[in-house]
Amino acid sequence: MNAKEKQWQLEEDIKRMSSLCVAFSAGVDSTFLLASAKKALGDKAIAVTVRSSMYMKREHKEAVAFTKKMGIKHIMLDADEYSIKEFVENGKERCYYCKYAIFSKIKEVAKKYGIEYVADGSNLDDDNDFRPGMRAIKELRVESPLKKVGLSKQEIRDLSKEMGLFTWDKPAFACLASRIPYGMPITREKLEMVEKAEEYLMDLGFKQFRVRHHGELARIEVLPDERRKFFDEQTLDDITRAYKEIGFKYVTMDLEGYRMGSLNV
Repeated sequence: MNAKEKQWQLEEDIKRMSSLCVAFSAGVDSTFLLASAKKALGDKAIAVTVRSSMYMKREHKEAVAFTKKMGIKHIMLDADEYSIKEFVENGKERCYYCKYAIFSKIKEVAKKYGIEYVADGSNLDDDNDFRPGMRAIKELRVESPLKKVGLSKQEIRDLSKEMGLFTWDKPAFACLASRIPYGMPITREKLEMVEKAEEYLMDLGFKQFRVRHHGELARIEVLPDERRKFFDEQTLDDITRAYKEIGFKYVTMDLEGYRMGSLNV
């Protein structure tokens, strides 16, 4: 199937669900899914956004603004992630335990509002990386409609552009906990440092990047074609000064550039 045929099939699949609660992060995938659910089900589609230090505050604001604009019922849910021992310990299965706890709460919210199905925004490309959280999605019987019809990230971006969604060219921003190497405990302070560091790069105009937290050291990954921006004396000085104010002692740039899931290697 081409992208348009997949989109048609997606909407047909959603219609058969009768009512749907979308786990909504305001990212590319979940925004497209929620807009599709609204088109297919009207008021029988609702959104739940998890409020957590794992996600940038600006993402929460965008989620609120989008649902308000679209007239979609929107529930904000506190993650309480630091009560999840396996999340704080940050082992290789961290994502599984975190997803299981969070989606269990989302399912409770859906039940409270009489919504039959819960869905996430996983797409076809998500199978290409180490994602233990997908096991939790399957165990809890959460739907993944985009993956089911075979939509890739690029197809979702292209269709989002046709639909006029603001996220069509939005960079991919994974959970901030993915910036902490496995085995290093996750704390609120570390995630706040990462958020501030990435916000700074965003304000400088960088598009796709990660700031990996290695204790006293910040390791910056940017897209290969954006690496040249760093080789300006004033930019280097400004970033170094800002990151030291945030709390890092050393600031480095990864010469390979940004790549998804680099800590999973």
